[in-house]
Amino acid sequence: MSHTIALVDDDRNILTSVSMALEAEGYEVRTYSDGEEALREISRNPPSLAVLDIKMPRMDGMELLSELKKRSDLPIIFLTSKDDEVDEAMGLRMGADDYIKKPFSQRLLIERIRAVLRRLDPASGSGDLITRGHLMMDTSRHLCTWKETQVNLTVTEFLLLHALAANPGHVKSRDQLIDAAYGENIYVDDRTIDSHIKRLRRKFRAAVPDFDEIETLYGVGYRYKAD
Repeated sequence: MSHTIALVDDDRNILTSVSMALEAEGYEVRTYSDGEEALREISRNPPSLAVLDIKMPRMDGMELLSELKKRSDLPIIFLTSKDDEVDEAMGLRMGADDYIKKPFSQRLLIERIRAVLRRLDPASGSGDLITRGHLMMDTSRHLCTWKETQVNLTVTEFLLLHALAANPGHVKSRDQLIDAAYGENIYVDDRTIDSHIKRLRRKFRAAVPDFDEIETLYGVGYRYKAD
């Protein structure tokens, strides 16, 4: 299956070089140098995944990310300036699946794109169904419900929750959660997992205010409450 990647950056050199690298890997690439145009076209014809630069004139990457997440659960990787931790934390809280710091290698970006798309493929998972009290997760359909109300999760959030709920009562370290959500060959910072967990809790508490199934064990990791 051929995947389509939307690449949004106001740097024409990045658009040209990255799109050439992605096309060489067999992806169809749509490039946008303007956030407003990207929002319009992505909403009209959604790609498989979007890569967004944060710092852009007119509509910046954060605003574009916010608007896209209002419309769908499109997987998003965002590009952030070196050492800009505010951008990273904000982007993850808003629902991005991953981030890469500039300057970046094209090979790293391609590997991150592959990792996110692989996690989206039902054939790459077990296709199992998990039921934990009011929680139901269907891997084959990327479906999560709480008391039969659908909770929309990003790819990364879904995999993190799946790893915790599959083994209730068992503590998962941040390293184990990174492996579960990103794969063993992808490095991300511990803060990335913490940001995703915070967003997971916030989404469930929007459905049920007293949701407290995900427990934090400070200095150790996280666990899903035992049945």
